[in-house]
Amino acid sequence: MPDSRFRSDVEALMAQVPKGSVTTYGDLAALAGHPAASRVVGGIAHFGNQDLPWHRLVNRFGGLAAGFHGGREVQAQLLLQEGISCTNHIIDNFEEIRWKPSL
Repeated sequence: MPDSRFRSDVEALMAQVPKGSVTTYGDLAALAGHPAASRVVGGIAHFGNQDLPWHRLVNRFGGLAAGFHGGREVQAQLLLQEGISCTNHIIDNFEEIRWKPSL
């Protein structure tokens, strides 16, 4: 189980994801020191600081979040505003725009 700093670490990392990029639950978990805690990252995203760009968080296949506030359509619209397109709720060119700093 992640330590008490995990939430703040995940939120700090999420704040760094640049506009026009996406990252995954697992990537954030690994960067925060707990690579097996991707589901915990999902909980943080769902209940965490809503001022962060959670719309840039996707699953390991580039799929949009089923539990995104407002649904996948809202997440797709927010991403499209940043130039990120999706087909059938999957990020187009996912690996090209995936943010993975020093994993």
